[in-house]
Amino acid sequence: MAAHVSHAGTAPAGAWAGRPPGLPSAVPPPSVPLSFLGAAALGLVACGGAWLWAKAAAVADPTADPVVAAVHLGVLATLSMGVMGAMHQFVPVVSQRPLRAVGLARATFATWAAAAWLLPFGVAAQREGLVEAGGGLAALAVALFCVNLSYPLAAKGKGAPLVGLRLAVAGFVVTACFGVVYVADRRGNWWDLTGHVVLAHAVVGLFGWLGLAYVAVAEKLWPMFFLAHVPGRRLAGTVAVWAVPAGVALLSPGLLAGLPALAGAGAAVLAGGLAAHLGSLVAHVRHRRRKADLHLVFVLSSAAWLVAGAGLAMAAWVVLPGHHRTGTALAAAAVAAFGGWLLEALAGHAYKVVPFIGWSALRSRGVDKSPAGRQLMFADLYDHTWAGASYVLVTGGVGALCGGLGAGLPAAVAAGGALLAAAGLVEAANLAARPARMLAHRARAAQPS
Repeated sequence: MAAHVSHAGTAPAGAWAGRPPGLPSAVPPPSVPLSFLGAAALGLVACGGAWLWAKAAAVADPTADPVVAAVHLGVLATLSMGVMGAMHQFVPVVSQRPLRAVGLARATFATWAAAAWLLPFGVAAQREGLVEAGGGLAALAVALFCVNLSYPLAAKGKGAPLVGLRLAVAGFVVTACFGVVYVADRRGNWWDLTGHVVLAHAVVGLFGWLGLAYVAVAEKLWPMFFLAHVPGRRLAGTVAVWAVPAGVALLSPGLLAGLPALAGAGAAVLAGGLAAHLGSLVAHVRHRRRKADLHLVFVLSSAAWLVAGAGLAMAAWVVLPGHHRTGTALAAAAVAAFGGWLLEALAGHAYKVVPFIGWSALRSRGVDKSPAGRQLMFADLYDHTWAGASYVLVTGGVGALCGGLGAGLPAAVAAGGALLAAAGLVEAANLAARPARMLAHRARAAQPS
């Protein structure tokens, strides 16, 4: 631990001024995760706008550049940005070890933010220089991310969640390697859906990186947010944490090399891991002591998109050999549904996680009362009606996008994009407005009369 003490020898690397009593000492300053999560909301706005622009191309050819740009704004600027922010917060909590350096976290954010916007806009504008710059920055950001989290991830004896997070970071590295090949091969013909390269990349990114990170973190968040103690819950969580990456390790090479037997075995193992994840969710919901609330609705809707994605993927697998166009449309809809699984989970958990982080930031600045004069609670930090509206927008957006891609309806794709853009705006404004007003009120009250 000595290596993670400041040069003055007075505080660990994760220390920050005004930390409220009781907050784990390894947790970084609130500005670290909040910067990622705020940028993820803006990424969702841009992603929705990109789907509006790409509506015709998405129906004609799901691998066209406008569609690739929209997908990358969703995967890089929204989902990966949000998950990276969550991991900067939760890996230190789970491991009870701080990040290597807060400065590295800020450098990771700046580098990833630039990459997440440059790459898709370069693809959309067919500016290969921007694509290459974005790819290079993304690779640098992944390297910084891995270095910064290497110390807390090396903790021993923290159970399946930390194992899952280690494997998710490994999946992130593999996803980045696929991305580097994509950037290098933009002028070639290797990166083509007929060679299953895109699907192999999607499997690693959606399940080996983003999905596995959620599966691992959920095993820590669900007991807390549902107030649930599940007898024997470690078994389902452990199965999910190991089976998901094992399935990806078989399915992705099977798709890449065109080996149906290997891909089929991987799909079966992956399905088993995801089923264990859903089984763990069912157990937590059954044993919960907290009343049903919006968070539960988000989480259950997220699980429904996972099931829908599996059904669409199976349909695409069956149809694709004989009806390429229909199979491709179903595969695109399946990827959208799997993205909805992760987006719905990210949006729902944000209404728990962001207020918790915001509460610590407000307390560090001396704000300990709600506008009504009561003790400041997490629920005071956002409007619950607007939170419900954001749920409707996210769910409607994912549904319209899946339907539009699967049925070849440009209007539905456009509607999905508009709803997702609105969801990003509503959620960002809702989670930021009240804390900003409280800080402004505190500043006015501190001014001499």
